[in-house]
Amino acid sequence: MKRHLVSAADLTRDDALLILDTAEELAQLSGRAVKKLPTLRGRTVVNLFFEDSTRTKTSFEVAEKRLSADVINFSAKGSSVSKGESLKDTALTLQAMGADAVVIRHHASGAPARLAQSDWLHGSVINAGDGTHEHPTQALLDAFTMRRHLNPGAGHDLAGRRVAIVGDILHSRVARSNVHLLTTLGAQVTFVAPPTLLPIGIENWPCEVSYDLERVLPKTDALMMLRVQRERMNAAFFPTEREYSRRYGLDGKRMAQLPEHAIVMHPGPMVRGMEITAEVADSPRCTVVEQVANGVSIRMAVLYLLLGGATLADARTESVETAQ
Repeated sequence: MKRHLVSAADLTRDDALLILDTAEELAQLSGRAVKKLPTLRGRTVVNLFFEDSTRTKTSFEVAEKRLSADVINFSAKGSSVSKGESLKDTALTLQAMGADAVVIRHHASGAPARLAQSDWLHGSVINAGDGTHEHPTQALLDAFTMRRHLNPGAGHDLAGRRVAIVGDILHSRVARSNVHLLTTLGAQVTFVAPPTLLPIGIENWPCEVSYDLERVLPKTDALMMLRVQRERMNAAFFPTEREYSRRYGLDGKRMAQLPEHAIVMHPGPMVRGMEITAEVADSPRCTVVEQVANGVSIRMAVLYLLLGGATLADARTESVETAQ
């Protein structure tokens, strides 16, 4: 494992499989009375969030505490950042306090990479989402969920599996991280969206593009629906919500066109009635809640490998010792 996790594109196939396999081992902790490992005892992890978050922030905090780390939650609102303090000065302050790792979510694309490349921090930097750029741990938990359903087992990848990602690709950091990671793991990725919600240069990405959702459904193993991110939009990208939902929303009729083994995914938060109906969201084929649970295991694995200096064999040994 490398020192930082800034981009899913930085992960090799072996890196990704190591994280997925370690997460599989650590997931066993969730069923035990004592859910903690002492791996990060004495280490300090700062959750540095410049954007609002529910799932990601809580998931990282749970993961850190299960690994016995000392956790500091830093929110830009109500801090010196709201008074004009720069990212550099905030980072230097955290370094002076002895932060061993910083989990950062920032509205500016490239902020985590800037931290990782600077000498402001001596610890690890983990990207929890930067602007419209990337969200690598979300891609890892998505791949983890897919592997459990489509090709379970340690050391297995997603070779030959077909994944369709539908919706606001233009503003989605989840889509960008997923296309990098899923391609690395051997999956075939198809983006489905109106032309106005696809980024410039999409033809150079390692994926296929379709404007017709119903044509893609019968040959899809995992269907990921994305929220339309209105907070990042400064123009009208489609006529009306009703028109968008009619063309690119997933309802029960469309879900029935998927193969029997296929799963429906969503990184959250879901807008029911827009990109996904309540019928689909509450269906047994929808893995949204499972993705949240898997997110804790994945983030434990990332912290374990980056900060614990551990290997998968160490994870197995420590997990067994905890159970005894």
